[in-house]
Amino acid sequence: MNWDRIEGNWKQFKGSAQENWGKLTNDDVDVVAGKRQQLVGKIQERYGIEKDEAERQVDEFMAKH
Repeated sequence: MNWDRIEGNWKQFKGSAQENWGKLTNDDVDVVAGKRQQLVGKIQERYGIEKDEAERQVDEFMAKH
């Protein structure tokens, strides 16, 4: 699946994202609104990890869905 599909169906994926990254708040996932780079940024912010690691996690999330 490509990211465009996740972005287009973000309402369906919000719950999965919060399950995957439990530190993301409802406001975080609403602000992300399916935008990949915004999700990467929020993951970095909440987990204190490097951008490369956050991007790897987002890629894994995309691959699962």
